[in-house]
Amino acid sequence: MTAHSTDRVLPGIVLMLGFCATAPLIDAASKLAGESLPVGQITTARFIVQAAVMVPVCLALGQSLRLPKGASGALIARALCLIASTYCFVAALTVMPIADALAIAFVEPFLLLIFGHLFLHDPVGPRRIAACAVGFAGSMLVIRPSLTAFGPMALFPLGTALFFTLYMLVTRSLSRRMHPIAMQYHTATVATLICLPIMLIAAGRDWPTLSPLMPQGAAWLWLLGVGAASAVAHLMMTYALRAAPAATLAPLHYLEIVSAVALGYVIFGDFPDPLTWAGIAVIVTSGLYIIARERHTARQPATIAIAVGLTPQDPIP
Repeated sequence: MTAHSTDRVLPGIVLMLGFCATAPLIDAASKLAGESLPVGQITTARFIVQAAVMVPVCLALGQSLRLPKGASGALIARALCLIASTYCFVAALTVMPIADALAIAFVEPFLLLIFGHLFLHDPVGPRRIAACAVGFAGSMLVIRPSLTAFGPMALFPLGTALFFTLYMLVTRSLSRRMHPIAMQYHTATVATLICLPIMLIAAGRDWPTLSPLMPQGAAWLWLLGVGAASAVAHLMMTYALRAAPAATLAPLHYLEIVSAVALGYVIFGDFPDPLTWAGIAVIVTSGLYIIARERHTARQPATIAIAVGLTPQDPIP
């Protein structure tokens, strides 16, 4: 490793740690907003604010705000997957602690490994399949008590994992044609154009999760916080993966659960019970094993990134 590449690893690690600290702020702001506002409105606000934040970033980096030719279909698919993933997670946060929901959603790397094998013919050995099975078993340790406490809403993080897996698969093909910063802007813009008409149609109707309400007081701050934290977290992830190898950064992603637990305890007084901690430990251990296997077998760092759900284009929502 050259001195130059070594110098870039440390900033990459710092940016990745910044992502792990910032990403749970999205969840906290969503949970606070969910106390008075419908899930659909919070989801829509995320994309409106994120698109607005990305405009000056794109202009500063010389990225066009025009929709690239031939990419509209993939961007619409990507936006739809991200909308569904965000909606499911925000819906879960209205009843669940942040750490519990995040732990269940962390099955996404396992789904990505399996879907990549089924649809993109990525090589997957029996050891990684076994690690996926163990990871799912760990998620059951979190889901089982959550089902008792929160009902079917405890399954929403699985929806987040499923739709985000599809989102990542679309990202893989789109990343060859578009800069990651432009991709974030266009995805947020397309998602806004999809969500806003739905909100307008739902206005005044008896659709509890979609019919928008006028935010009161601090609710405005929470809505702005969801989008702003999303944009900042995504930018830090993007530049972290440009500065350091994905193989180095991928294990750090699991530190997000630490900041999620801390934030959930400080703001909401939530702390995982022993069974949830056991499930988190199993999920993280299985994920780290998959990373180790990818590090051993992958020829390119990008393959490792895909296996754990990290790409330079867009991280977890």
